[in-house]
Amino acid sequence: MTVVDAGQVLLEVRDLKKYFPIQRGLMRRVVGHVKAVDGVSFTIDEGETVGLVGESGSGKTTTGRMILRASQPTGGQVLFRHNGSMVDLTPLSRRAMKPYRKELQVIFQDPFSSLDPRMTVYDIVSEPLAIHGMARGNELKAQVRDLLQRVGLRAQYMNRFPHAFSGGQRQRIGIARALALRPKLVVCDEPVSALDVSIQAQVLNLLKDLQAEFHLAYLFIAHDLSVVEHISDRVAVMYLGKIVELAASEELYRTPKHPYTEALLSAIPKSSPRQNKQRIVLPGDVPNPANPPPGCAFHTRCRYAEEICGREAPPLREVHGGHQAACHFAETLELAGVDQ
Repeated sequence: MTVVDAGQVLLEVRDLKKYFPIQRGLMRRVVGHVKAVDGVSFTIDEGETVGLVGESGSGKTTTGRMILRASQPTGGQVLFRHNGSMVDLTPLSRRAMKPYRKELQVIFQDPFSSLDPRMTVYDIVSEPLAIHGMARGNELKAQVRDLLQRVGLRAQYMNRFPHAFSGGQRQRIGIARALALRPKLVVCDEPVSALDVSIQAQVLNLLKDLQAEFHLAYLFIAHDLSVVEHISDRVAVMYLGKIVELAASEELYRTPKHPYTEALLSAIPKSSPRQNKQRIVLPGDVPNPANPPPGCAFHTRCRYAEEICGREAPPLREVHGGHQAACHFAETLELAGVDQ
């Protein structure tokens, strides 16, 4: 177990990698790797929300799964603050991880498949408390009742099954389950993408209220930047397994420094039909993560690409004031944000 002193950082991800082997032939010989996550680094402070955005297949969910140790990283470190010190979770066995499971929880994308249809709401919400021996009997029932009320559900619903609820109500049950152990960090894996737009706003407001009440930190994974804008303190943009831009939410939306971020922002629907909407349509498809292009992985679709982009991969570096971008021309490009 590695222990590292730190300040108020709750989670630090260092050069995290996840490679899936490609096997062929009768002997299942490894002929290559799919680099789902390839050297991701970022931090989350206590009580902070970091949004993780990008196209499908960019590695967002895989990153979240490795932080939770639901998937074993190929390389890198996941440092988590526990009892005042930063502990490296990556080498820990399943048994050694148990004390940290209480402080690391997840809200799943699909509220219809993330709840066991054979379990009542009481069983679903009380299960984490029972497993960790934190309550039993009347005290357990009282805690479940309190959790349901905090997420906007009636205590009378405890003996119902998930099929009796709407999508928004099921997601609230999932949130109550995640909060049962009073975690420090919650990985929200596209928690509103399967819900109606009107319900999305309610769930987002609930998450923000619960964050203030319980002093939670969120890793908010999403592909919809209009959703991420309203809940995130900082936003990290992923492309082909790497973070290409990381900045405070307001700054990233106003003055992006990477062409990929500019293209994503252009796809956000405008609030008024009178606003001139000029969407940037990226040519081609996302490159194959098993055989990424040389140099900058985005250069095959970038309208600003020059010769150096196909030859040298730009590192993720600070452009100014904590704003990081992986682009050779981050300081010189004038990219359009959502307010322009």
